[in-house]
Amino acid sequence: MRTSSNPVFKNLPRQEGVGGYANFGSGVAGAGQLGNQQYGQQQYGEYGQQYQQAPATRAMTIDDVVTKTGITLAVLTVTAIISFALSSANPSLAPLFVIGGGLIGLVLVLVASFGNKMDNPAIVLSYAAFEGLFLGALSLMFTDVTFGGVGGSALIGQAVLGTFGVFFGMLVVYKTGAIRVTPRFTRMLLGAMVGVLVLMVGNLIASFFTDGGFGLRDGGVLAIVFSLVCIAIAAFSFLLDFDAADQLIRAQAPEKAAWGVALGLTVTLVWLYVEILRLLSYFQRD
Repeated sequence: MRTSSNPVFKNLPRQEGVGGYANFGSGVAGAGQLGNQQYGQQQYGEYGQQYQQAPATRAMTIDDVVTKTGITLAVLTVTAIISFALSSANPSLAPLFVIGGGLIGLVLVLVASFGNKMDNPAIVLSYAAFEGLFLGALSLMFTDVTFGGVGGSALIGQAVLGTFGVFFGMLVVYKTGAIRVTPRFTRMLLGAMVGVLVLMVGNLIASFFTDGGFGLRDGGVLAIVFSLVCIAIAAFSFLLDFDAADQLIRAQAPEKAAWGVALGLTVTLVWLYVEILRLLSYFQRD
């Protein structure tokens, strides 16, 4: 297997006899929930499918993960900039982009996850495009006074820097083995995700009947604590994504499996960015 040309991953040692990268992570369970490998047939739990790896199929490498994640983020970034510009020129478009882009992006993730299409580049890049529309308009609504936002473009820059700072920080944590991805860790993190999701939905429903709902998004002390919890969970979710990539590389999964890793990383990055942007906006308020 090729060594990586990316400086972040370049010095990872190869795993003897398997062809994967040893020490990229030492966990045995992650977002992919890799099953047992049986000579050319592997099951990837969350991906929900079996890859029949023919000899002619090139095995996935870290370079594939980096490249496909970069392409996905580039599509998201371009569409986010376009969405932000269009929404700035015509503020009435912002709610449409937020609702439409967010819903379509969610549907595409569900199709990819439950339709066994995690490795489909068309779905992954379509998700990136619609999520870009969502993020660009949402960023404007958080920072522009037209929508009661604060901070302007500087706040967006801070959120972007914070997001990638957390990403690379968790990559260091994973590479050094400071936190090991074990089945127990995975269960606890997934349980925390479900709990946060239930609170978000409950707060949204409650907001229909009382102003501010449970107070999880009103900018108060409780809202700040809740955002910090969400940021922490999103940060630890990167460990599951890294472990999924590691397990797939070790199992010599087909090259196209890297699209699934790219999708997982992008979903986590989007969630983290929104939570950091929301938290920063709280501190900008009087």
